[in-house]
Parts: sequence; structure tokens; C-alpha cells
Amino acid sequence: MRTQYAIRKLVEKALDIKKLTPEIENEINSELTELGYISDVDYEALELLMSEMDAGRVKLVPSLGYL
Repeated sequence: MRTQYAIRKLVEKALDIKKLTPEIENEINSELTELGYISDVDYEALELLMSEMDAGRVKLVPSLGYL
């Protein structure tokens, strides 16, 4: 993906569909590995994703295949 705030964009995708798929999770992990750090914006996005998951508004699901 390699764009500024790529993790935030992936989180936005998960929030839009209200699902965290393995594909999105793997892309987030890949970005973290490639960058070696996390920006404040991406960190806040991940915090929001985790709080939405804790509240039950975003579900961890198996692969949707088309994302």
C-alpha cells in the first residue's frame, strides 16, 4: 500500500464495512513490519478500531474473499 497513513486507510475500510477481515489485518501487519514504526495518526486509528471492536460495532470475521 505504501501511502501516507496507510494503516489509517485500512482501519477506515474496516470501520466502513464494520468487519475486520484477515486480509485487512494482514495488510495492517505488513505495513507495520515494513515501516518499523507507527505514526500518531495511524496509532489513533488503531485505538479507534480496537475500541469499536470492544464495543461490538466491528466484528472479526473470516475472509470475505472479495476485499
